[in-house]
Amino acid sequence: MPNNKRKNRGNKNKEVTMTPPNEKDTPIQDYEDDELEEMQEADLKNLIRTLRSSQKQILELQKSLMDKIENLSRENEILRRNQNETKQLVQQETGIVTEVKNSIDQMKNTIESLTNRMGEAEERISDLEDREQERIQSDQRKEEEIRNLKHIVRNLQDTIKKPDIRVLGVPLGMEREKGLEGLFSEILAENFPGLEKDREILVLEAHRTPNKQDQKRSSPRHVVIKLSTVKHKEKILKCAREKRQITLRGSPIRLTADFSSETLQARREWRDIAQILREKNCQPRILYPAKLSFVNEGEIKTFHSKQKLKEFVATRPALQKMLKDVLHTETKKHGHQYERR
Repeated sequence: MPNNKRKNRGNKNKEVTMTPPNEKDTPIQDYEDDELEEMQEADLKNLIRTLRSSQKQILELQKSLMDKIENLSRENEILRRNQNETKQLVQQETGIVTEVKNSIDQMKNTIESLTNRMGEAEERISDLEDREQERIQSDQRKEEEIRNLKHIVRNLQDTIKKPDIRVLGVPLGMEREKGLEGLFSEILAENFPGLEKDREILVLEAHRTPNKQDQKRSSPRHVVIKLSTVKHKEKILKCAREKRQITLRGSPIRLTADFSSETLQARREWRDIAQILREKNCQPRILYPAKLSFVNEGEIKTFHSKQKLKEFVATRPALQKMLKDVLHTETKKHGHQYERR
């Protein structure tokens, strides 16, 4: 025992630090060996329990730390994997962005090329349109020149034919005995005895018209008499209008002024209208070379073309009602001719 006490005294300066369970920052008491001996058994048991509890807490704390370290390792691994995946995604997205950028650049180049081509095509189209417009204008000028030339030729022909009288209805072969000049003198003697004795009326030329338009026509070809002056022609035609019925050896014939084929056609186009006006006592006349004249509301109206007549008729309800059928028929006729062309 004394030796044990000395040993305990030798270890007097040593300290034992213990933390009771569930206590923080509480210093563990220091016990000397002789004090431990003097401690009661209950206190020792409490001390042992405290030590065991502290050991258990340390183990649990160690386990918790290990779990946390393991969790942190797993999380770190997950973060590392995510980082790698993110890098791969970034690389992929970078590649995609590069491809998209290249595609956009290609599209820009393509659009620019197409724009240039469109510009060139528009310039070509514009040039073609200009050329077409020039061609149309040139054609219009040519058509206008042709119309003017036709009009000039028509006027020249009408001027040349101005002293001529056209005799319609003379049977073929009748001129064999006396000739066409002799037949014309016979017509004057039979219908206008006073004119036949007029020695100033001279026949310069007489011939039948060529049958170029209709080889199968049943009516005889017309006889054209060229007189020395227009004054004599007008005098004869005036007498013919006054007598109305002209004959040759008892057969009816007609005397008219001689015109170019275009003027004759223009005069024929007035016939239906003149017939209706004649029935309504409007005193229509076809004047030289192809003008229509008639009396309306006490005034003499003269028209060079049907278009002018239509414009005038549109302002006269009574006249419009009178001529609407024939004008409508003429409009339809011209429309069919245009469709055939």
